[in-house]
Amino acid sequence: PEAYIPQRDIYIETDAAISKEIDRLRLAATSALVSRRDVVVVASVSCIYGLGSPVDYRAMVVRLASGATLTRDELLAKLVAVHYERCDVALERGRFRVRGDSIDIWPPYDELACRVEFWGDRVESIAIIHPTSGEVAARKDERYLYPARHFVMPEDRVKAAVATIKAELEARLEELKGQGQLLEAQRLTARPRFDIE
Repeated sequence: PEAYIPQRDIYIETDAAISKEIDRLRLAATSALVSRRDVVVVASVSCIYGLGSPVDYRAMVVRLASGATLTRDELLAKLVAVHYERCDVALERGRFRVRGDSIDIWPPYDELACRVEFWGDRVESIAIIHPTSGEVAARKDERYLYPARHFVMPEDRVKAAVATIKAELEARLEELKGQGQLLEAQRLTARPRFDIE
């Protein structure tokens, strides 16, 4: 936070930039908190301020299991829904890479990446890999992937929020028209609308 030291007449400005390492640690702490019961986090309030809803965060976890029925395209859709980005060139934190029936995923909170291999519509294997070399560090039967960002919301809640906003807009338009404030009503409808299907 910003600070002023009057004895030396020094002003320390606030740096609002998000450090990638601090963001990684925040995501690691959040994923540990929602997945385990033996976690204690020691941090300042500014570290945990504005993390979003833990209930929504937990609801958006992607579970992978060897032998589970899941197509490659279904996993890709789930990864995009929890804010992972596709990058087929170089694997980076918070991104995934697709190569045939294999998907490499590097969670932003982890030091190692995850490789999921498919056989048809089933998960054939799950491996923990080194993101740069691709060397397999371990094999897993099950793996949980937490969202790549703190601010996530399930699709049904997004659609409900959009419906509520539309209903409030219509009510406000009727109110303005009833008061004879047609210019204000026109200004509300002239703004660009974003429809979520």
